[in-house]
Amino acid sequence: MANPMEVLLRDQLVVRQQKLETALVKLGDSANLRQLLREVDAALDRLNNGVYGLCEVCHDPVETDRLLADPLERFCIDHLSPHEQQALERDLAMAARVQAELLPKPDFVFGGWQVARHYEAAGVVSGDYCDLMTDGDGNFYFILGDVSGKGVAAAMLMTQLHAMFRSLISIGLPLEQLIERASSLFCESTLSTHYATLVCGKGSRAGEVEICNAGHLPVLWLRRDKIESIEATGLPIGVFCEEKFSCRKAQLAPGDSLLLYTDGLSEARNSSDEEYGIERLAKLASERHSLPPQSLLSACLEDLKRFSAGARQGDDLTVMSIRWAG
Repeated sequence: MANPMEVLLRDQLVVRQQKLETALVKLGDSANLRQLLREVDAALDRLNNGVYGLCEVCHDPVETDRLLADPLERFCIDHLSPHEQQALERDLAMAARVQAELLPKPDFVFGGWQVARHYEAAGVVSGDYCDLMTDGDGNFYFILGDVSGKGVAAAMLMTQLHAMFRSLISIGLPLEQLIERASSLFCESTLSTHYATLVCGKGSRAGEVEICNAGHLPVLWLRRDKIESIEATGLPIGVFCEEKFSCRKAQLAPGDSLLLYTDGLSEARNSSDEEYGIERLAKLASERHSLPPQSLLSACLEDLKRFSAGARQGDDLTVMSIRWAG
């Protein structure tokens, strides 16, 4: 039985085949269109023969993110031609520069709000999503998420989310509607295997926050006398086109902080294959709840470094600390 990714890629190839055949009828014979059609036909033949997605040189699997980005890929990265290798390196470098330009500044101050973020890709590009922005009514928005998959395909989806949220926030929708609209657009414009867990929040000039946690890890609310988790109340965005989401409202006291993170932190492992875990993160954050955002992030990252003890970073890592100074 074909796996779900092969089914999706087959559907995508069939649609591409039909469009090329229609274009040949409407536009007349074209050498370029004929060549593209031959490549699509060959990919469908590989699917039918059970060899799709295998490198034609070494017969190892082609990288999944590259197949999702281009279903016609026939070679793994190790067996690209020198020209293709150079083109891929240029594309990756450009993608990394684009991602870097889209990131908010590491330190952000707005009214009584203080924010710091840390963003670290496991490879050249990242599938984590991180953004901060303000509206014209004295509110600021914070978003942190994780797109399904890795590599170039995930990075492309991250930039798509960035553009969608920036456009939707400018409309001034209530937070629930903002997330629902974003989820619907994401669902309609991507493959069904693509989704994103994320936390989107809105902070007012009085220290009140609205938070929607769409399938993401718990937000840690660091208070003077306790720590509280703001859990997910819905599925990740993009799973269904008609998803509904709910928000939680909270009034922060001066000195309270919110800590957001991706699984590159909570699921990091050391050389003994032990997981860092949310419990360890919560304990550390609780002990240092009074620190300003940048110092709190530094403490978290230093503790992760001690825990990992040189173990390889296996996933993209993003952390955001938000403090209401009052």
